[in-house]
Amino acid sequence: MKDGILILFPVFIPIIAGCIMLVTPVIKNKFFTVCFTLAVFTGTVFALVNIIIDKDVSFTLFNLTENLPIYFALDNLGILFASLVSLVWIATGIYAFVYMKHEGNEQRFFGYYLLAYGVILGVILSGNLPTLYAFYELMTIACAPLIMFTLTKKSITAGLKYLFYSLCGAYMSLFGIFLLYRYTDTLNFVAGGSLNMSLAAGNETILLIGIFLTIVGFGVKAGMFPFQAWLTSAHPVAPSPASAVLSAIIVKVGVFSLMRVVFYVVGVDFLKGTWVQYTWITLSLITIFLGSMLAYREKNLKKMLAYSTISQVSYIMFGLALLTPTGFVGSVLHIIFHSFIKITLFMIAGVIILKTKKNNVDDLVGIGKEMPITMVCWTLVSLGLVGIPFTSGFISKWYLATGSLASDIPVVSWLGPIVLLLSALLTAGYLFSVTIKGFFPGPDYDYSKLVKKEPHITMLAPIILFTILTVWLGMFPNNTIEFILLIKGALPI
Repeated sequence: MKDGILILFPVFIPIIAGCIMLVTPVIKNKFFTVCFTLAVFTGTVFALVNIIIDKDVSFTLFNLTENLPIYFALDNLGILFASLVSLVWIATGIYAFVYMKHEGNEQRFFGYYLLAYGVILGVILSGNLPTLYAFYELMTIACAPLIMFTLTKKSITAGLKYLFYSLCGAYMSLFGIFLLYRYTDTLNFVAGGSLNMSLAAGNETILLIGIFLTIVGFGVKAGMFPFQAWLTSAHPVAPSPASAVLSAIIVKVGVFSLMRVVFYVVGVDFLKGTWVQYTWITLSLITIFLGSMLAYREKNLKKMLAYSTISQVSYIMFGLALLTPTGFVGSVLHIIFHSFIKITLFMIAGVIILKTKKNNVDDLVGIGKEMPITMVCWTLVSLGLVGIPFTSGFISKWYLATGSLASDIPVVSWLGPIVLLLSALLTAGYLFSVTIKGFFPGPDYDYSKLVKKEPHITMLAPIILFTILTVWLGMFPNNTIEFILLIKGALPI
C-alpha cells in the first residue's frame, strides 16, 4: 500500500469543521451555516475521490503502543461504504437545510452532523481493529446529540438509552478484541482473516466466546435482538434528518464493524459450523420476524419505520451469518438498497409531520391527494422494501433467499426463506396501508378542504433521487453486483 496522508482528509475535514461550527458564534448566520456546510461536503468528497482514485492508500497517524498503531487504509469494502455514507449524508444534509428551519438551532445541528460524518468515515477508513474501535466509540458520542437535539425530557431519555446500549455493546466488543489480539498475527484488516491457528489450537472455547461477544456487541448498534429497544426510543424524538441517517447509515456502521471482525480478522473457516454461527443466525431470524411483526402493529409513523429498520438490518445480519458467497453478496446489496429506501421513507415521514403535524398512520387519510408526488415516491420505495420485482429490494432478497436455500445448514436452509417471506408480507401490510389510506380516502373524504402540501424542492429532490435509484438499481443491478463480487472475491468464503 502507498503511504498517503491524504487519507486523513475525509475524516478530519468534517470533524474540525463541525467543532468550529459548534464553538464559533459568527456562524450563527443561517445563510453562512448552509454555505459553510456545503463547502465542507465539497471538500470532503473531493478528498475522498482522490484517495479512491489512488487506491491502496494507507497512513499511520501515531502509535498507541509499539504494536497498536492508529492506522488508516482503504480497500474495496471501504470504498463502497465511504461512497454510500457520503451520498446519503450529503443528500440528507441538503434536505435538512429546509427542515431544520422549522426546528431551529441550525448551527448546533449541522455542527454535530458534520462531526458525526467525519467520525463515521474514520470507522470506515480504519485499517485495523484498534482504530476502528476508537472511532466507533467516538461515533456513539458524536451521534447522541442528534438524538437529544430537541432537549425535551423524552429526547434526553432516548439519548441516554442509546448511549447505555451502545457503550455496553462496545465494551462487549472490546473484550473480544483483547482476545483476538492474543491469537492473531496482526489486528490489521487482512482479507480472509489473520487468526493464528497454532496459537488458537486448544483455546477455541474462550476464543469463540470472545468472537460471539464481539458480534453481539457490534450487533447492538445494528438493532439485533435482544438489544433493539434503543432504536424505537430514538427515532420518534430525533429530528427527521437525524432519524433518516440513524436508520440508513449509523446502524450499518455496526454491521460494517462486524464484517471487519468476521471476514478480515477471524476468518470464515474458524466460525463455520460453530455454535457462534448458529446462534448468530438464530438471533438474526428472530429479529427479522419480531421487527416486522411489531412494525405491522405500530401506528406511530416514525416508530413503525424504526421497527422496520430493526427487521431489515437483520436481513443483512442473516446473510452474513450464512458465511456463504451468495449470502455475502445479498447482504452487501441489501446494505446499499435498504439505505436508499429507508432514507426516503424517513424523509417522507419528516415531510408529512412537518406539513400536516400528523404522526399517526390512521390520521393519514387522503395524504396522497395532498402530496401526490411525495406519496408516489413512498409507494415505489415501499415496493422495493417488500421485494417486488424490478425494484432493488427484490435483487438483494433473491440473493439472501437463494443463499439460504443453498446452504448446508439443517433447518436454516428452508426456515430462512420462510421467515423472509413472512417478513415481506408484514412489510407490505404496514407500508401499503399508508398508500391505501393516502390515495383511496373513501367516500367520506371532504375534497373541498383539500390543500396541496408538497414540500419545497430542496426537500423533494433527495426523495425523488433515492426513489429513482431504488427502481434503477433493481432494473440494472449488474455494475453494483460486479463491484461486490470484487470484494467477495478477495475473501475465502
